Amino acid sequence: MNARKQLDLFNTPFELGLRMVYLLFSLRPFGADLQKLVLLDYAIVYSSDVGGPDSLHTPVPHRNSELFSRRERIEQGLYLMSTRGLVDVDLDDSGLTYLAGPASFTLVGSLSSSYWRELENRCSWAAKEFGDTSSQELLRKFSDAGHLWGAEIEFTRQERLL
Repeated sequence: MNARKQLDLFNTPFELGLRMVYLLFSLRPFGADLQKLVLLDYAIVYSSDVGGPDSLHTPVPHRNSELFSRRERIEQGLYLMSTRGLVDVDLDDSGLTYLAGPASFTLVGSLSSSYWRELENRCSWAAKEFGDTSSQELLRKFSDAGHLWGAEIEFTRQERLL
């Protein structure tokens, strides 16, 4: 008997990579490090949690735990999108900074369903609201507001997330 591997339908590296392209497109000409992208992804998906417009996805209990599970998949998605010119990576003394790649303009302009338009709106909002905020300050803001999400977020202060 052949055991079938369960397929992930949501939050796949491909889906997260596409969201990162939209987010980086909104942040241009600046970019962000991985930690900031993980936090901003949460902000665009659950924007009402952080004082923004209605959330893009249905809020679920203990959704802040998604911060832990998404990090690796976001990194995989960024790599996937970088192989297609949708994401650029800049390496300097401060580490890796991800930027919108030259092909991001075409992608963002070509997807036109209501979901992608709403995603673009949330990304624009997040870029205006948090674009100038450092990863560390953003982590503090999210941690301080943890009670709003139905679960504590204190665990995100782990060294690997800073």
